[in-house]
Amino acid sequence: MGYLFIAGTILFTVYGQLIVRQQIGEIEDAPTGVGLFRFLVEFVFTRPLVLSGLAAAFVASLFWMATLTRFELSFAYPFMALNFLIVVIIGVAVFGEVLNASKIIGLLIVCGGLVVIAQGT
Repeated sequence: MGYLFIAGTILFTVYGQLIVRQQIGEIEDAPTGVGLFRFLVEFVFTRPLVLSGLAAAFVASLFWMATLTRFELSFAYPFMALNFLIVVIIGVAVFGEVLNASKIIGLLIVCGGLVVIAQGT
């Protein structure tokens, strides 16, 4: 059951990141300076999908708390690195973001770190 909690944390975190990215990508002329804060507040409260992304972050935190009832933090937390991997892959596939050599190397290092940590349990 603990791994299901980890999966829920990852799923809701990734959803929140991707939906906010998609919605922000629709903005053409965002203000800067003081107007940016007001713009973002209005943006959040006028777009249901952005609110769903924020709700997903809240649900992810509930899954995370449940995760911590089953696993030590030092074991569970490295799984959150999977968020990086999943978001980058979907960012490239869906949003056409660039995947260059340095990103690939970084992701391989993250994955290698997960393997090393998993061996230590």
